[in-house]
Amino acid sequence: MTEPDRYIPGVPCWADTTPADPEAAVVFYGGLFGWEFEDVMPADAPLRYFVARLRGGDAAAVGSQAPGAPPQAAWRTYVWVTDADETAAKVRAAGGRVLSEPREVGDQGRMAVCADPAGAAFCVWQAGTHRGADVINEHGAVNFNDLHTRDLDGARAFYGAVFGWETLDMGGGYAWALPGYGDFLEERRPGTRAGMAEMGAPERFEDVVATLSVIPEDQPGVPAHWGITFAVDDADAIAARAAELGGQVVVAPFDAPWVRMTIVTDPQGATFTASMFAPQNKSVGQSSGAATGV
Repeated sequence: MTEPDRYIPGVPCWADTTPADPEAAVVFYGGLFGWEFEDVMPADAPLRYFVARLRGGDAAAVGSQAPGAPPQAAWRTYVWVTDADETAAKVRAAGGRVLSEPREVGDQGRMAVCADPAGAAFCVWQAGTHRGADVINEHGAVNFNDLHTRDLDGARAFYGAVFGWETLDMGGGYAWALPGYGDFLEERRPGTRAGMAEMGAPERFEDVVATLSVIPEDQPGVPAHWGITFAVDDADAIAARAAELGGQVVVAPFDAPWVRMTIVTDPQGATFTASMFAPQNKSVGQSSGAATGV
């Protein structure tokens, strides 16, 4: 029997990074998260694509930079869609840009690279044989996809038009909610809503598909962008290990509502957050927000 899909249209489903030296990135992330990699490209292909796995399940990927791509590495967010071409048209109609037109990726799926009106780039994924990440919300797996922007109202209008997302005020931050996602999760895992309520999660947290934060005015050089948060068992240990492997700890481990987290840049410049679920921090900062993923 085929495993039911983890995703519905409008839900982030995959993440990858394309550094200048993918082989070096494989060493870094393998040492950091315990990822095991498989290069899924043919031996004679000009580019490499290393799929990272945890206990045999796909978690993320490290690939080669395409010719002409921006030289700085970054983690990319992919959003599951029914029709990549139709979504690209919605992006344009909502004031965004299509940076790379929809194209086939073998039998894996069909993708396009887009940017919102503020310039934050993301990918849309029309699934073929590749059905997104198998492992999420576990140590070394994606926990959240995070939009950082200066234009909150513009982001609401754009992502609402393209994906049907709504914003939830989480107290000190925001989250993107997709109406109906909680129903999907409850059908897939009965008891999801009850478990969240028992934990004390904010109302409608079962509908959350991503997070949203406003870039502070005292950081004028930070552009709008999508980022990635990985779940970890110990944020302090991950920060120390990242430094040992040649990464830079941009923000030392700190406590935040529901979590303890750290921000790290890998040796080739891709920045990510590592977040440990810490329910004892629920009230840190007098916030009702949560960051535990669903």
